[in-house]
Amino acid sequence: MVGIRAKATLSHLFLPLSVLGLLIIINLIKGADYFSVSIINGALYGNIPNILFGASELVIISIGMTLVTASSGGQDISVGVAATIASAVFVQFVINSSEATLLSILAGFLVSCGIGILIGAFNGSLVAIFKVQPMVATLILFTGGRSIAFLIDGKLSPVLANDLTNQIGGVIPGVPIQTPIILTVLFIGIVVLVLKFTNLKLYAESVGVNEKAARLNGIDPVKVKFMTYMIMGICTAVAGFIAVTKAGRHDSVNLLKFIELDAILAVAIGGNVLSGGKFSITGSIIGAYTIEVLNRTLLRLEVNTEAIKAFKAVFIIVLMAVSSPVVREIARKLANRVREKTDKGTLGQQSPTEMEEPAIPGSDTSTKKEM
Repeated sequence: MVGIRAKATLSHLFLPLSVLGLLIIINLIKGADYFSVSIINGALYGNIPNILFGASELVIISIGMTLVTASSGGQDISVGVAATIASAVFVQFVINSSEATLLSILAGFLVSCGIGILIGAFNGSLVAIFKVQPMVATLILFTGGRSIAFLIDGKLSPVLANDLTNQIGGVIPGVPIQTPIILTVLFIGIVVLVLKFTNLKLYAESVGVNEKAARLNGIDPVKVKFMTYMIMGICTAVAGFIAVTKAGRHDSVNLLKFIELDAILAVAIGGNVLSGGKFSITGSIIGAYTIEVLNRTLLRLEVNTEAIKAFKAVFIIVLMAVSSPVVREIARKLANRVREKTDKGTLGQQSPTEMEEPAIPGSDTSTKKEM
């Protein structure tokens, strides 16, 4: 049973691992020093640490996007805007505090998480209670959300000028690993524990696969969808917190702009079905890091910044075509044909003696000839 589960997991992760491996090979061809790591000012720097650092927000949002997709069969396209609003509230809380201490920063973070939960509850109520399509429901905030963040900022771009937030977005003295990487690992650990010790995964998959059957089995689809959108809200708040501490200032126009598109792509690369149902958080995390590797690979190949979007579009088209049900069915048929030819070739190599039908014990051959 364990072997079957392991085999299913590996097959599910084949696509994201294959794409990630291909990108790594391309980078190794470009330069053999791809995995080199150096210590600068007491912190680790290099391609791998930079990828882990750069993908922090995308990994966290991809986790929430996976849960939302699994339960509602649709995607939340307002995640970047929600993160911008939550982080705007955090910045204003810290700036308006008498002093930027660890306690005030923690309090501001919790307040921003509360805002994220409220945004998730708003989107979740539209989807779960009023039965609005997820993309349409979240389009409301996607359209006007950045204006709300701009008003919260006071029509300015406020700066976080203190050492504590700089360390949260950068490096804590004496710790060689960049802080956003540590925060991302902690967040992933919390999600793993929640999925392991609760029925959230089972409920989300059940509702996504067959909502009516889930209701007959005592699962309330409205509560499950509502909960996943609230978790999505927490993910956006955490991602916004990391992004604004990285930047050191709040830019309501460009902060995490279009990250929702990368998050949806990460879910797809991770082998998850965008129509809902069974999901893999591990696959989505690998997908998020794969997108970051892709972005940095294109930059390393000296592709123009404006042309990167076009290259990513081509990559997405190829990836979606390869992973489509039609191509999978063709690949399955080709594999069956190869297997049949291999089996025929094996039979053809057997000797005539091996091909003869074995004699039945106790039978009299001479008697049969006389008959």
